[in-house]
Amino acid sequence: MTTHAPVVHYHHVDVDGVRMFYREAGDPGAPVILLLHGFPSSSHMYRNLIPLLASRYRVIAPDLPGFGFTEVPDEREYVYSFDNLATTVGDFVDALALSRYALYVFDYGAPVGLRLAVAHPGRVSALVSQNGNAYLQGLGAAWAPIQAYWAEPSQANREVIRNAVISLEGTRYQYLHGVDHPEWVAPESYMLDVLLMQRPGNDEIQLDLFLDYRNNLTLYPDFQAFFRATQVPTLVIWGENDPFFIPPGAHAYKTDNPNAVVELLDTGHFALETHASHIAERIHAVLGDAIN
Repeated sequence: MTTHAPVVHYHHVDVDGVRMFYREAGDPGAPVILLLHGFPSSSHMYRNLIPLLASRYRVIAPDLPGFGFTEVPDEREYVYSFDNLATTVGDFVDALALSRYALYVFDYGAPVGLRLAVAHPGRVSALVSQNGNAYLQGLGAAWAPIQAYWAEPSQANREVIRNAVISLEGTRYQYLHGVDHPEWVAPESYMLDVLLMQRPGNDEIQLDLFLDYRNNLTLYPDFQAFFRATQVPTLVIWGENDPFFIPPGAHAYKTDNPNAVVELLDTGHFALETHASHIAERIHAVLGDAIN
């Protein structure tokens, strides 16, 4: 008997003056899962997960402005902040008429997606946080140079971030640190990220977002209030060797939603590179019909 993997479709849609690229798979009438990526990646990070979820759900993964294959015209004069990323993704959700969806958030996708959740709590059927931080105790020591940049946004501190993070060495470190089997990580993952960051002006976009990330911390109480008020079905599944978002940030979800399922994986920041099948299985098992 022949089985066929779900077909992934690649689209663009014009929203907020931006040409948003997104991946989509699954029955258009099925419950929706919205996958939001992080730095320095794109919807490409979900390439292995999407087919594993699309047998049951409609899976949609956009590229944020400044990332992947989303195009932002120069004349748009886009200001790169997390508030504006959330506004654009909100317009994207409206353009696709997504009135109900589960959120899968990772890294930068967490402050973007949780802004949407706070603005429209009734739309969110379930939450998956995979190294998607919403608590101060989740910030690891690897944030130290970025926190120094927040405290003193000088050109010298900006250059420290440029040299340490926006580079092949820095990107490879994010993918491989804490991974027992680096041979499981496809090199095109971090090479694609680096290639796209090398587009003219993109390094400045990324440095602007690093500086603006400090404003996400002031919204953590709003995100936590959403967890408490909604008790939304939640799976927190976390690479425990992540130097940026550490395990206390995963466990903290249970302080506001005691029903949240928290699971730590023996891997790093980009847990999907090594554990996509397991994460898909846990989404099906833990959230199942809650995604509606």
